Amino acid sequence: MSDLLATAYPWVKAFHIISVISWMAALFYLPRLFVHHTEKVGVEGETHALFSMMEGKLANVIMKPAMMATWGFGLLLVLTPGIVSWSMIWPWTKLFGVVAMTVFHVWLSRRVKAFAKGENHLTGRQYRMMNEVPTVLMIVIVFSVVVKF
Repeated sequence: MSDLLATAYPWVKAFHIISVISWMAALFYLPRLFVHHTEKVGVEGETHALFSMMEGKLANVIMKPAMMATWGFGLLLVLTPGIVSWSMIWPWTKLFGVVAMTVFHVWLSRRVKAFAKGENHLTGRQYRMMNEVPTVLMIVIVFSVVVKF
């Protein structure tokens, strides 16, 4: 199995990067949709239904599969011999960042469901602030992997 993983490493890494880019795009865009949904649309009417549909599709058709692929390819990379040394700090900070990103993902998914039910209680400003969370986590993850401190 380890020979197969070592041989497939460049492909797995490429698919991991593609998955991460897709996941991050959704994590960046969904809170922006929430800002406009909150400030311009509200929680009822035809435009509300349109925004809810867009948010639901973004979350379920792009964000969720991209997260699952990111985790799957990432775990394959971790299992590839010689790639990760758990005695260093960087794999732990990356793991923290990815777990925190997943928690943020789950929070966004719950917000999508709340909007669809007409139960949003947050402001546009709060969504703008939450929109910075994936950026901060991305910085932690990228520095962890590239600098390998």
